[in-house]
Amino acid sequence: MLTDLSGQIERITYTNEENGFTIAKVKVRGQRDLVTVVGNLIAPTPGEVLEMRGEWAKHPKFGEQFKVVQVKTKVPVTVYGIKKYLGSGLVKGLGPVMAGRIVDKFGQKTLDIIENKIERLAQVEGIGTKRIAMIARAWEDQKEIRDVMLFLQSHGVGSGFATKIFKAYGNRSIAVVKKNPYRLATDIFGIGFLSADKIAENLGFAKDSQLRVEAGILYVLHQLADDGHVYFPYEPLIDKCRQMLEVDREAVVNALGSLSIDQKVIIEDLNERIEEYKENHKAVYLTMFHRCESSIANRLKKILHTATSIRAIDSAKAVQWVQQQLSIILAENQLKAIQWTFENKMLVITGGPGTGKTTIINAILKILSKIDARVILAAPTGRAAKRMSEASGHEAKTIHRMLEYSLQKGGFQRNEDKPLKCDVLIIDEASMIDTILMYYLLRALPPAAMFILVGDVNQLPSVGAGNVLNDIIASESVPVVTLNEIFRQAQTSRIITNAHKINNGDLPDIKRYDSFDPANDFYFIEQEDPERVLDIILELTQKRIPQRFGYKPIEDIQILTPMHKGVVGAGNLNNQLQAALNPGEGGIGREDRSYRVNDKVMQIRNNYDKEVFNGDIGRIAKIRYEDHEVMIAFDDREVSYDYSELDEIVLAYAISVHKSQGSEYPVVVMPILTQHYVLLQRNLIYTAATRGRNLVVMVGSRKALAIGVHNDKTQKRYTRLRQRLRCIE
Repeated sequence: MLTDLSGQIERITYTNEENGFTIAKVKVRGQRDLVTVVGNLIAPTPGEVLEMRGEWAKHPKFGEQFKVVQVKTKVPVTVYGIKKYLGSGLVKGLGPVMAGRIVDKFGQKTLDIIENKIERLAQVEGIGTKRIAMIARAWEDQKEIRDVMLFLQSHGVGSGFATKIFKAYGNRSIAVVKKNPYRLATDIFGIGFLSADKIAENLGFAKDSQLRVEAGILYVLHQLADDGHVYFPYEPLIDKCRQMLEVDREAVVNALGSLSIDQKVIIEDLNERIEEYKENHKAVYLTMFHRCESSIANRLKKILHTATSIRAIDSAKAVQWVQQQLSIILAENQLKAIQWTFENKMLVITGGPGTGKTTIINAILKILSKIDARVILAAPTGRAAKRMSEASGHEAKTIHRMLEYSLQKGGFQRNEDKPLKCDVLIIDEASMIDTILMYYLLRALPPAAMFILVGDVNQLPSVGAGNVLNDIIASESVPVVTLNEIFRQAQTSRIITNAHKINNGDLPDIKRYDSFDPANDFYFIEQEDPERVLDIILELTQKRIPQRFGYKPIEDIQILTPMHKGVVGAGNLNNQLQAALNPGEGGIGREDRSYRVNDKVMQIRNNYDKEVFNGDIGRIAKIRYEDHEVMIAFDDREVSYDYSELDEIVLAYAISVHKSQGSEYPVVVMPILTQHYVLLQRNLIYTAATRGRNLVVMVGSRKALAIGVHNDKTQKRYTRLRQRLRCIE
């Protein structure tokens, strides 16, 4: 039986921003104890008055609760309620202390003052013109956001996205969403096609409307790009879109044609035969990817056919000279790499750990300094650039910083009109470079410059779409030197020798962890049960590795896992490791996770404005509740995140192997089980093993390890860079 209940929110126990489900403690007049209220509430705020209709229910664990069916919210009228309301974080710039001062000054008239005579806040100690303007803006915004939240919730979407939508569209938010809800899928990070489709359905959009089908095709292509594909074959793309959209083939074909006319996609006829598909040999590209891939091939062709800007030298003499200068004797392929550097405009140097890639870079730099060549060193990530600097003694930058990215100025400032000032560009960790980043890099590279790519082609390909380094090597259009000799100083490391065994398809030489050997740096703990594997990882991280080797649990130990889901997937591992390594109350709740000060977190999308990129790892330095702001320390700088931007970060006590590329950690711990079967590939295990600098511990099944090591079939990525490069004359 439904009944009415009215009360004031005292505190929020839990809220899910995705769907609005909330558990709140409410003060009801005439009742001594707080009432537990559960249901979908719109942006619930302590101090707010709720007029509810619902029913009482008995929860087996938590006791009596009031389940809300309908609810109206009202602003508080008591001094206590207003203090609670304003101090809850509702208005950016007002925390509990400042809210208390304002309410002490204006009492029950406080909200009316803020609404109609906000300049009077200057009478309150500590509030100046700047803060008044900030409060005024935040007050108006939260009213607008409430309207957006109400609208979205009425159409089946939770309130969590309202702030983002309002940031993107402002006062036009509701009008924009009504006209074309599918814009949300491309304009707002975190809102996919499926969420936009829900809104569209509630607004009355037909299943086969061209707007819906076009948006669905673009969504599928973006999903495929996230899986690494630069294009996708025509017929299987149509099949995927038909299944997802539940429409007939004709609707998809017509929408694809329309997208092609609007140049949102490029459909390219293929000359060569595709084995899997016997008809319609066409490649469908998102326009940006087609432009990037075509441009990469054309620009590499121009570089290869343009004379170098550095003076000619005798490469054989240079090699002899540099060995004397560095007091080293180079191996055959190292000699070849240095000689070929000065005999070609472009060179790829590839090899695994311990094969001397750094030695070659240092030798090349030594020779180039002798002839006063202008050299730039860069790498895809901050950590890789830092390692490059430390190993070479020369400044190295991230590619984004080298290209002077600025959101305010409209993107990368270095391009063909303002090229890099260099005679030689050397890029390390080149396997990480995806199609789009290589496009922007080559736009800024002077055609007369020498271009040297250094990397390990046997690692996993880039997180972004493409397989650039692999395609360049496979095209045979650019000279390649492969280093395969492990040098004496590296042979003492089982991490390095085992990495090469894995790469050759052989099982690594593994030692039992309980047979402690100070000289050993590669261990395997055998355990088949996922729950026990989880327990062992927690114990290793908390106690055994710190006690035995002296490493710090959060700073030094990185868990790498093949999967996101499951008992030993990144999601559950992070929750368990956070509870073990950084316990405590407080922090901020976001959907099914919480963030606390000192948490290890990772950025999961490129944010050029903040100069933080997909895969960067940092630590939460402070949480400013009053300003709705989280400060995250990345290396030597702190970056500010608004609460609405927290879906750009995830906990990073455990991360996927893919996200670890370009990074190196003192200690790597990796679960490996047969339940990971789909993902167990040689290059994944090889990449994980090579991320550990001093210690690698694998926990799991020998069978799973064997499956992965023997599986050299990597996931196919659809790209045509290799074919385009083969057309270079």
